[in-house]
Amino acid sequence: MIRLASALGLLAAPILATSAFADDYLAFHSPSGNIQCGMSTGDYAQVRCDMSALTPTYRQAPANCEFDWGSSFAVDAGGSGYLACVSDSVADPGGIELSYGKSISLGPFTCTSEKSGMECSNLGGHGFKISKAKQKLF
Repeated sequence: MIRLASALGLLAAPILATSAFADDYLAFHSPSGNIQCGMSTGDYAQVRCDMSALTPTYRQAPANCEFDWGSSFAVDAGGSGYLACVSDSVADPGGIELSYGKSISLGPFTCTSEKSGMECSNLGGHGFKISKAKQKLF
């Protein structure tokens, strides 16, 4: 398992570039590049993954969603995973490639990359498991 901290001097993605948004930020992606993720701690602690190609499991928009939905999945430090309503992307060409069989953690979050997809969860055991074929929130 890879553990990273602010001491590594990682830079935040442009949407989370200031400390007002996050104490730490980490961008990573699956080896195929189909799953792009961002993890942050601080006031907006969250892990979110966006998919570029998928067969959607969820077919109903989140309540009051006026933006894109269906291909972004998230979990906050507390609570269950959810279908995210987004107007941006966490894709970062400078992000870390998370090899299959490897995990990465930041704050209360851990994500594991497998050939079958990506699973991300918080300390409460809630999160999401996503692949091109199926997406699951828990």
